[in-house]
Amino acid sequence: MDKALICGSFAFDNIMVFNDQFKNHILPDKVHILNVSFLVPELRREFGGCAGNIAYNLKLLGGDPLPMGTVGTDFEHYAKWMDEKGINREYVNVVNDTFTAQAFITTDMDDNQITAFHPGAMDYSHNYSVLDVNDPVVGIVAPDGREGMLQHASEFAEAKIPFIFDPGQGLPMFNGDELMEFIKQATWLTVNDYEWQLIKERTGKSQEEIATYLDALIITKGPEGSLIYSNDEIIQIPAAKPNVLKDPTGCGDAYRAGLLYGLINDMDWDTTGRIASLMGAIKIEYQGTQNHHFKLADFKRRFKESFGTVF
Repeated sequence: MDKALICGSFAFDNIMVFNDQFKNHILPDKVHILNVSFLVPELRREFGGCAGNIAYNLKLLGGDPLPMGTVGTDFEHYAKWMDEKGINREYVNVVNDTFTAQAFITTDMDDNQITAFHPGAMDYSHNYSVLDVNDPVVGIVAPDGREGMLQHASEFAEAKIPFIFDPGQGLPMFNGDELMEFIKQATWLTVNDYEWQLIKERTGKSQEEIATYLDALIITKGPEGSLIYSNDEIIQIPAAKPNVLKDPTGCGDAYRAGLLYGLINDMDWDTTGRIASLMGAIKIEYQGTQNHHFKLADFKRRFKESFGTVF
């Protein structure tokens, strides 16, 4: 089976719910001496990180993901989960005396969030090389440590391995020149509509100019679906309708797994985009980023129900 090398982060997402509103406990005229404590009776600890999420979703589709990332000495529980799901850990590297990246997210009843993020082992991702991996047919550079993202993109280009550049929440780490270098090295670029606007502002380039460097530019627009620009063609991908809306966290990673699946299997963009769209819709029906599940036959049935076609 053709392998996809997924360079990106692994993380624990610690999600807490505060059963009140932050504004009731933060005095605007006292923020210079802020000292507050929130009781959070509800706490979930989820497996996350872009590489982990994308690999999980690609495995559900029957793909063969090779996630590459750096984790801490607290990774044992996550590692066991990956083993149970049959996800290869050969290129998941433990960094001694560090924690795995961690997000601590507190949400109030107005859906406001206060988040603290500790990168931990993620900042050591540049110590491991794409060139050490045997024969991946496609890759992705997803959010990770800054130096790791720069290095892995350069190595994919050096090895002539086609790859997706997915800057995601890592986008603010890079200036316009660095973003253009990523784009020139990449085969495909995938972003949401907000990230796309930021890329245009930072690079000073138009959509037409950026598209000339890429085989395809994929822009997701949430419930409005997504647009794929390829070979001077604009392909409109409808959003698959979820059965229930529970948690959008990780939908982008699920979508990107769908893109990888289509690329590995030489599918056209109409089909690839729809697979990606349905992956995002299924994920949003579940809390957390790796709690959804399905059999491929059920996915294909739902694909036909959603789009009226088969793959």
